[in-house]
Amino acid sequence: MKEKQPYRLIISGGGTGGHIFPAISIANRFMERHPDAEILFVGAKGKMEMTRVPEAGYKIIGLWISGLQRKLTLSNLFFPFKLLSSYFKAGNIVKDFKPHAVVGTGGYASGPIMLAATRYKIPSLIQEQNSYAGLTNKQLAGKVQRVCVAYAGMEKYFPKDKLMFTGNPVRKDILNLESKHERALTHFGFTNNQRTLLVLGGSLGSRTINESILEGIDKLIDSQVQVIWQTGKIYFESLKQRTTEKDLRRIRIIDFLNQMDMAYAACDVVISRSGALAISELCLAKLPCILVPSPNVAEDHQTKNALSLVDIDAAILVRDVDAPENLVSEALKLLFDAQRCELLSKNIGPLGKPNATEEIVGEIEKLIVQ
Repeated sequence: MKEKQPYRLIISGGGTGGHIFPAISIANRFMERHPDAEILFVGAKGKMEMTRVPEAGYKIIGLWISGLQRKLTLSNLFFPFKLLSSYFKAGNIVKDFKPHAVVGTGGYASGPIMLAATRYKIPSLIQEQNSYAGLTNKQLAGKVQRVCVAYAGMEKYFPKDKLMFTGNPVRKDILNLESKHERALTHFGFTNNQRTLLVLGGSLGSRTINESILEGIDKLIDSQVQVIWQTGKIYFESLKQRTTEKDLRRIRIIDFLNQMDMAYAACDVVISRSGALAISELCLAKLPCILVPSPNVAEDHQTKNALSLVDIDAAILVRDVDAPENLVSEALKLLFDAQRCELLSKNIGPLGKPNATEEIVGEIEKLIVQ
């Protein structure tokens, strides 16, 4: 590479786990290949990246930035000032840190830092997780050198000559889950002679999925299945209180799963939202899944993500509006249908891209060389 080590890399992405965890995966792999590199994250003040990134061992600087709300709010009145403040601060960060490359994975903070990077002619790459491109990434596409995507047909959003079909970066520890099965059951205090259901609502939790599980919790208890239930922090205390009278010997209610590999390795079936990162992980984990797309996302992209699996019999879809009545019944039906589980696992596995993070880091290195 032209520059001498140690390399300096800025990574920006946040707001949800779908932006944060790919960013952390990229950082981890870059550090594995360049142990003396220096990586700086840039996020949005008050968002979950300000906690998750330091937990992963990286320094992060927060910008005063947020999105526009759909109705008139005080936050919207401050938006122009936030944008200007973040843009100038981002410029100072780039000037002071002098990165060899800048990577954006989406989210509010990505815009100002990527614009600052391109203004100072720093090699830049964005990574789009979804089948429907996010607003920030679409606006940046004409200015950056490379766009890494996880779905085919993304030339409708991005310049074709900049596209690289890499897949989404995911945690390496979710590969080869079979070898962890017994240890994972022990980790959750479960036995090997009961079926196990994993319930996920995304990094922030899902009200619909949580209420649906609560609605059907007696069915789950009566069926003697084991349940790992990630609620999200904002729903956790309420759900604990609302289940105090229930027999929870086989149910683990958890606000946030820090060891996702243990959760995946322990379970037989997964209930999940269909965000891009969740889909990518389920494909690699080769797990039978029931997807409940969130209706509160741009262009209904979670339904599009889910249908890309459902159309090839690689997943089951339950609509958000139908979940309170049907979700638990569908989960129990699948849990005790070994043949259906085997077919779903067989069909979802080939969609996984285990080398996605490696390929993205390779593209970053090429930018530094140029």
